[in-house]
Amino acid sequence: MSEHIVSPKVYFTIFAALMVGTGITVWAAFQNFGKFNIVIALGVATIKATLVVLYFMHARYSPHRTQLVIVCAVFWLAIMLGLTLADYDTRPHDMQPGEGRLVQPTPAHFLSV
Repeated sequence: MSEHIVSPKVYFTIFAALMVGTGITVWAAFQNFGKFNIVIALGVATIKATLVVLYFMHARYSPHRTQLVIVCAVFWLAIMLGLTLADYDTRPHDMQPGEGRLVQPTPAHFLSV
């Protein structure tokens, strides 16, 4: 099986794109987009991760079976993120730090042994 040779120009282009993505991430971190802060951060991170996998891990030039495994892994990650965000969305967001459903300790709790 022959290896695909990638020119250094491609690597420098991808590196420059990753640096631009990092700059966008830093810029976006200091902006207030409301609920879209996490969407922008995850979008930029997804694009950067895709570039790394495709070019630096040579997935673009790998056999179709390897590409299928990568697609399945991304699909599984999407399921896990979706379930996590769905769980997060069902929790109350109007509580102050220290409040919650837990019983607050009283001095009587510490004295009973």
